[in-house]
Amino acid sequence: MNFALHAAMKNIQDFFLFCSGVESSVLEKCPTDRNKYAGIGATVFFTGVLAFFSSGYALFTVFDSYWMAGGFGLVWGLMIFNLDRYIVMSMKSNGKWWRDFFVAFPRLVMAVLLALVISKPLELKIFEKEIRAEMVQMEQEVFKQQEDRVKLRYQSQIAELRGQAAILKSEIFAKTAYRDSLAKIAVQEADGTGGSRKKNLGPIYRAKKDAADQAQTELNTLMLENQPLIREKELAAQQFEAAAQTDITQLDRDRYDGLAARLDALSRLAGRSLAIFWASIFITLLFIAVETAPILVKLISYRSPYDFVLHQQEQVFEMANLEQTTLLSNNVKNNLKVDTEVGTHRANATVEKEKAIIDQKLKDTLENLKNRSYDWSKE
Repeated sequence: MNFALHAAMKNIQDFFLFCSGVESSVLEKCPTDRNKYAGIGATVFFTGVLAFFSSGYALFTVFDSYWMAGGFGLVWGLMIFNLDRYIVMSMKSNGKWWRDFFVAFPRLVMAVLLALVISKPLELKIFEKEIRAEMVQMEQEVFKQQEDRVKLRYQSQIAELRGQAAILKSEIFAKTAYRDSLAKIAVQEADGTGGSRKKNLGPIYRAKKDAADQAQTELNTLMLENQPLIREKELAAQQFEAAAQTDITQLDRDRYDGLAARLDALSRLAGRSLAIFWASIFITLLFIAVETAPILVKLISYRSPYDFVLHQQEQVFEMANLEQTTLLSNNVKNNLKVDTEVGTHRANATVEKEKAIIDQKLKDTLENLKNRSYDWSKE
């Protein structure tokens, strides 16, 4: 039982050592560093696991499929794991903090970016209930905006028809008021409460009664003309309103729950609620701390035996490579020097030989000219 447990713990530690990117042959010479690099490897591994869950949730909100979210999430988690492993593996302690920090700074920046990418989808999951409540309100706002845009397309026609109908109604109202005022004057003249203040049915009353009857006739004529137009305008306005309502009912009412909508909802919540704002900040800082932990551990740690042995092996390889390349370079330079000097000497000797041959030929030609007799008889 104890042996099996020990073997299992040994396998787990070996796996975490692999996650840290440590060189096993070097680590065998430095057994005291096993726990240190196993801890670094565990951090790298669990960062990849968090990246898997984070991307899986984010992709599920996009594709709404467990298989696609799991598949793409696994690929993303493995990529983050491999990138973190490379970042940790590529860092080497030089013994000088400023040089180590200069080397680690780009890796810290990359780790912070990865932490921001990983933390955001998990924030969406943590605040899921609040985000859903906010998205209901956002969905209603979106639908309201869509309805307002539809109504705006018909608003000018409806307003124009309603205005024309109102003008026609105002004409009838004005004519009715004028008729009523004339009828009232005629009645007052008849009962003596107005006009001449004499109760009679004489010519004054008849004149006022005729004016009231004329106003009534004009009102009847106006109503016969305006009321059909009023009904026509109101019917047309109602038809436009019905068309607008039909367009509203045909609007696309898909659920407003995409990844961008969730991010927008979280931003709105953080803008209104100070508690959610600080909670979001602290969650992001937590993931930044987790992501940068392996790099910071290497930065703040003293040079361990593993660093010295690794540096020694790299130095041996570097010196051997320098020696080999130097010897090869010197050999090439010597060969070039020999070829150059021999070639120069051969060229000089060839030139001297050719000069001697030419000089000898000139000398022989001159001797032949001197020894040859001239025949004057041919002149």
